[in-house]
Amino acid sequence: MAVRTRQVKNKRDANGVLTGRAGTVYDVNIKYTTPDGKKATYEKGGFLTRKEALQHEAEMKTKLQAPTFAATVKAQRKQTVKDYLEEWVESYARVNLRPATYYGYKRTIHNYIVPYIGHVALNQLSPSMIDKAFQEMLDKGLKPGTVAGAKRVLSVALNHARKYRYMESNPARDTLTKLGKADKTPDPYTPVQMADLLKRVAGTEWEMPVMLGGLYGMRRSEILGLRWRNVDLEKGTFDVVEQLPFHVPPKTMVIEEMAPPKSNGRTLPITELARPFFEKQMAFLAAQKEAAQNAGKPYYDNNLVVCKPNGAPQAATWISSGFGKLLESLDMPHIRFHDLRHTAATNMHQLTGDFYTVGEVLGHTLAGIGASLGMSMNFEAVTARYVDVRLERKKEVLDAYHAAIHPQPKQPERQKPGRRASREKQKRSAEMGR
Repeated sequence: MAVRTRQVKNKRDANGVLTGRAGTVYDVNIKYTTPDGKKATYEKGGFLTRKEALQHEAEMKTKLQAPTFAATVKAQRKQTVKDYLEEWVESYARVNLRPATYYGYKRTIHNYIVPYIGHVALNQLSPSMIDKAFQEMLDKGLKPGTVAGAKRVLSVALNHARKYRYMESNPARDTLTKLGKADKTPDPYTPVQMADLLKRVAGTEWEMPVMLGGLYGMRRSEILGLRWRNVDLEKGTFDVVEQLPFHVPPKTMVIEEMAPPKSNGRTLPITELARPFFEKQMAFLAAQKEAAQNAGKPYYDNNLVVCKPNGAPQAATWISSGFGKLLESLDMPHIRFHDLRHTAATNMHQLTGDFYTVGEVLGHTLAGIGASLGMSMNFEAVTARYVDVRLERKKEVLDAYHAAIHPQPKQPERQKPGRRASREKQKRSAEMGR
């Protein structure tokens, strides 16, 4: 019989998660002849219902009659983990994921998975092998968060292998290694700390990136891709509609096309606090360009707000690696550059309570900004209340935050002329009475 019942002590649910309860599952076992005339067996177990098992049996019997399919499955089952992952990351991750995620997966596979289990045949990989690999990573000093990231990538890839019928189950799901929690995200800067940081970087190449990251919550790639053509000082706005492409070849001097931002783009107001930064940066770059021309050196005018002294685009790694060193030299609490974005989000929300407008300022998804601020609510209901966040409301939220960073001195109250004259008259009357 091709479909058989089997009792298990720990049955999985429809999502493949172990329930801790005993139950009955159904296995499919099909005997067939390969294209070269050899007898072979196809097996897949663990179906939750007999109906699912029978449907899979009928589907596979049809497929196994096709010589090309049977040969492909047999060859794929014999390949190594290394071969499968390298093929998978190019055929799936490169096409379906954002460039940053694709390159991250590729690095993780090359650095943390292949060196430990890359030589193992795909259909021989077991949870115990993966657990042993995790332990070796930890023994070498890798952080639990790094190992957890490797497990996440491996689990996604092996789940696809299971769906392709290259393996019977996903062994990465059944590992026992406790990886614990990743390193705690640093606390965002308070308005006082943000004001101190801006004061300390004044007049340096870090002034503009820190302002855009810490006061507006812009992403690193958005800062490096901001062009003057998208800044309108007369109207007091700038548009975040471009970002630096993820992969820019080293020594690139002229960049023709930017990438679209992660969000759909947004228009932001230039507040009174931010205006001097834009004006000073514009004058600074004009002076750099003039100095290069006077010295007979090439200047690559990419129209960038933040760029190298010769006008060429800054590498993203310049911000990532240099920011930590900057804070260390200034003796300030360590945060990542991306935490300036968290700083802006947290402070704007704490000062106004308007998380939706904060999300619009940051170009963040509604659920994403709620999760980053630790909020849980009916996002659909909230969305229904806001059809459009106008520029005026964005300015109100940004003004509230920027005013906390650079509070304006309170002006003395002016007395009404009538009240003042009355008081002076009373004073003269009292003096005459003496």
